[in-house]
Amino acid sequence: MAQHKATPPKSVRLYVFDCGSLNIPDVTPYQLKKEDVASQVMSVACFLIAHPKGTMMWDTGAVPDSDFPSGGGPGTKRYAVSRKTLQSQLAEVGYAPADITYLALSHFHWDHVANSNLFAGSTWLVRKADRDIMFTDPPSPRTEPASFSALKNSKTTLIPRDDYDVFGDGTVVIKSAPGHSPGHQVLFLKLAKTGPVVLSGDLYHYPEERKLNRVPTTEFNAEQTVASRAAIEAFLNKTGAQLWIQHDFTANAKLKKAPQFYE
Repeated sequence: MAQHKATPPKSVRLYVFDCGSLNIPDVTPYQLKKEDVASQVMSVACFLIAHPKGTMMWDTGAVPDSDFPSGGGPGTKRYAVSRKTLQSQLAEVGYAPADITYLALSHFHWDHVANSNLFAGSTWLVRKADRDIMFTDPPSPRTEPASFSALKNSKTTLIPRDDYDVFGDGTVVIKSAPGHSPGHQVLFLKLAKTGPVVLSGDLYHYPEERKLNRVPTTEFNAEQTVASRAAIEAFLNKTGAQLWIQHDFTANAKLKKAPQFYE
């Protein structure tokens, strides 16, 4: 059966894909206690931004599609589990990996990059500090090099400044927010009906980190994280944007998932 192909939207659309969850056994590295958090489980979301001028994937999950059992059932990686492949969710909204103009990752950690190789034909938008770590030898224990090895030869744009306007009209802007990783970034979206939204990457993991002002002990640079959080909070105040904490299990469960979308 021929798959329907998506037509470019008239205004920016945001699709939220369910890319599984992380079973976090211990929240003390986040400077939190079990009783502090609504749920220890973290959500894993992947996002497709469809713009009149092209498309961009933001984060690609924790479980590679290739790790799903051939006979059906969930896929697993480390302490992640996912029930749907990313490709099947993309196909449901009329896209194949080859249709994606840009790939951008909030950062290089394993639970955000699992399906990056699918988008080796896209233009990769990345900060040099993270790209350098991704291809160091020996590899960082915080990632899975096999998940993004094909990106080494992708068409690549090294993001040269704090704010990078992907489509040149202010609706999709990648913002520097280092600390969790050296090249960590968040995504600002200007949606006509929903209003402005910032996708957090791992600026925060639990909403309680934000509420109680806790910085994880595992940050690459805690001082940078504190500064990045202050800058993004000021930006949220200025723009009135909502912050969507990508790993917030409770909040993510309430978001409408593809094939529905935000616009």
